[in-house]
Amino acid sequence: MTSETPGGTGHSGQSETYSFPRQHARTQRFTLGAPRAFTVAPDGERVVFLRSSSGTDRAGALWVLDVASGRERPAADPAALLGGTAERLSAAERARRERSREGGAGIVGYGTDAAVELAAFSLSGRLFTAELRAGTARGLPTVGPVIDPRPSPDGRHIAYVAKGALRVVGAEGEDDRALAEPESDTVTYGLAEFIAAEEMSRGRGFWWSPDSDRLLVARADDAAVRRWWIADPAHPDREPARVAYPAAGTPDADVRLFAYALDGSRTEIVWDRAAYPYLARVHWSSDGAPLLLVQARDQRSALYLAVDVTDGSTRMVHADEDDAWIELFPGVPCWSPSGRLVRIADEGGARVLAVGERPLTGPQLHVRAVLDVGDSDVLVSASAGADAAAPETGEIHVYRVNELGVQRVSAEPGVHSAVRSGTGDGAVTVLVSATPDTPGARVRVERDGKHVADIASYAERPLLTPRVTLTEAAGVPCAVLLPSSYQDGDGPLPVLMDPYGGPHGQRVVAARNAHLTSQWFADQGFAVIVADGRGTPGISPGREKAVRGDFTVTLDDQVTALRALADRFPLDLSKVAMRGWSYGGYLSALAVLRRPDVFHAGIAGAPVTDWRLYDTHYTERYLGDPGAAPEVYAHSGLVTDDGLSEAAQAHRPMLIVHGLADDNVVVAHALRLSSALLADGRPHEVLPLSGVTHMTPQEQVAENLLLLQVDFLKRSLGLR
Repeated sequence: MTSETPGGTGHSGQSETYSFPRQHARTQRFTLGAPRAFTVAPDGERVVFLRSSSGTDRAGALWVLDVASGRERPAADPAALLGGTAERLSAAERARRERSREGGAGIVGYGTDAAVELAAFSLSGRLFTAELRAGTARGLPTVGPVIDPRPSPDGRHIAYVAKGALRVVGAEGEDDRALAEPESDTVTYGLAEFIAAEEMSRGRGFWWSPDSDRLLVARADDAAVRRWWIADPAHPDREPARVAYPAAGTPDADVRLFAYALDGSRTEIVWDRAAYPYLARVHWSSDGAPLLLVQARDQRSALYLAVDVTDGSTRMVHADEDDAWIELFPGVPCWSPSGRLVRIADEGGARVLAVGERPLTGPQLHVRAVLDVGDSDVLVSASAGADAAAPETGEIHVYRVNELGVQRVSAEPGVHSAVRSGTGDGAVTVLVSATPDTPGARVRVERDGKHVADIASYAERPLLTPRVTLTEAAGVPCAVLLPSSYQDGDGPLPVLMDPYGGPHGQRVVAARNAHLTSQWFADQGFAVIVADGRGTPGISPGREKAVRGDFTVTLDDQVTALRALADRFPLDLSKVAMRGWSYGGYLSALAVLRRPDVFHAGIAGAPVTDWRLYDTHYTERYLGDPGAAPEVYAHSGLVTDDGLSEAAQAHRPMLIVHGLADDNVVVAHALRLSSALLADGRPHEVLPLSGVTHMTPQEQVAENLLLLQVDFLKRSLGLR
């Protein structure tokens, strides 16, 4: 299917003729050109954000919106700052972007001072600053390569990481010095270790004090972590990369925390690291002492600790325990302006917002993140809870919560988020809204609840429009997509299940762009079903935690949804396939091995096949310690030391796809599955992707991967 790109082709105004797979790949799933990473100045005058110049330009630039006039202006252009030279990234920066799934280029992140007057960012390993009122940017002479620069709240200094050391330089480029230097090549200061960045959503390793006189700095030593080798077989002349990978049941990095004064003196922050080794969250604001959230290795207990930076002691503010695990959430813990602890907790079967010891929400709302804490309310992201008056399949809204009740901020059905700053009538909110009826996301700027400006998107308009029905099938949220040309009475269609289907991976959402690839597969002649079974977020803690000790229940829910939908949609249950990536790849392989009576072909992209080879924080949260419960790992895994899991049944066609450079789900997973299938006499296909990590950012790879999947599905289901 080809078509001329209709409108919305980006800031350049150019249009081309190409297929949806090519458009999907070159726009990086239509994320390029879309504004993101918003920061609102506390005076409400400016909104800072990142955006590339068109829907196909990977290089992000720093922009400023003047709220009063509604005018946008560039604050830093990477092409101008680099003088046209190609961007070069250090190995540490590439790894950091892989952990955050960052596929862009140019300016991909930034930090600001408290007044949002000064921004700092890195380009090609160099440190740059931008004066946000004046709109001028310049490079500072520092040690490099620079990672994660962040101005002090008063804007007088900038802290950054280079070669594993935490350094501080004056905002004018003077007095560049190391505060914390690594004692060995296994130690880093100021960086999030692998587990924190990959699984805890903690991408930072240092935090400024609100008075700008000191920093909290994480020290990570991965000496005890086992070393793995990531080779590139396509280039046998290149030395394999040596990585520290904490697989389930093996040692993690040793993480400590220090308070550093600007003169280099330091105090270690003390807590029971043997019982609570995971430093999950750090919060430091003017509303209270530094606040830590530390977790036990089994993640069933956690402590909220207030820190005395003068002597390094900690005081317990709150303790949590859970029979399954304690979930981590964006934006918490933190202090309210009145000094009360703000947290999200699983209480009474619901996920609630608690301020102090009092929950402010109940089971009607499933709280997902804290977006801002104001003087009179807390801004949260939430979906309808298990006890909601009416289902809102796939919707996520923004709410204001206080002691008087709950008020919804976002209006139309969709997926909404927000950034807010300021107080009283001067508070400015950036509301980002993706809806089922509009491609991409609309960004509205509001002051005191009134619309005052929009932030433009240069993202391309997709070549197709999803024909999606959001529904529930036997209690499982589902999205069902039929071919655009399908007419009532055309007869049943072969079925393609297209899930992620696991923890932290909600796919059934009320947003148009989320279903574009599924619609493209539908237009190849399939009824496509996306089902979010147990383990996926968005409804209740109990539903998420039902996977504790057994991942195979996620496959049971795929079967349940499929059979329930067959009574309402034109599904040919004699031709059912599944495709997926990462957890979805595991689920696809599990489907054809465990339920060949239901599934007739599967595409397993970057699948976890042996959970002993996946990382500690993720895997042990759900399956426990492999040394203590090997039978749990054997039951949920696809392969064992002796070959295929005993639960494997009859053969069905399987395509295994894996990036050879993947350092998250390493290619050993795919190779072990292939070896086990071969040893058992089961034909299958393996597609190795040279130079590809857990992401597939390369345009040609991403495009052709879609085309090859369709070819495999049609061959395997006898559709040719």
